[in-house]
Amino acid sequence: MKATGSHDLRMSARDKSGASVTRPRTDLRFRRAPERRPPDDFVEDILCEMSNLDAQDTDVPGTISISTALGAHGPRVKWYPGRAGRTLPCLIVSVEVDLKVRDDFIQTPVSRAAAPQVIAWVHLNHAVLLNFWINGASWSRREVSTFLDGLRKLP
Repeated sequence: MKATGSHDLRMSARDKSGASVTRPRTDLRFRRAPERRPPDDFVEDILCEMSNLDAQDTDVPGTISISTALGAHGPRVKWYPGRAGRTLPCLIVSVEVDLKVRDDFIQTPVSRAAAPQVIAWVHLNHAVLLNFWINGASWSRREVSTFLDGLRKLP
């Protein structure tokens, strides 16, 4: 392949029959990054318990999705700016000793502003969230309800 002009956006090449073919050259400066999606934790059949908590439950704008152990990753919560959705972009915060944003599939000022609030809420409820992650799949409905009712809101 060779450029047909120093600033030309067309490239010339030969097809399988040997005929000359001219086509637009791809300008890599304007290529879009592939869209990133959060991992689908429900690809396999698993026993889990989950709940979507809105601002009335947490005093954090948006929805925080909590669950028992899912997938191969460690304990975490997901935050959505609106309603939660299995394949919707979200902010993922670890529920480990070192609380931090694991991934931000939203990458907007809204998600960056929400991150410290989500981390603060996880810190406030760290021990019970970790217990739910590890043991919650075996809890009865009453135990899950007691756990959910005991979660603390941001002050």
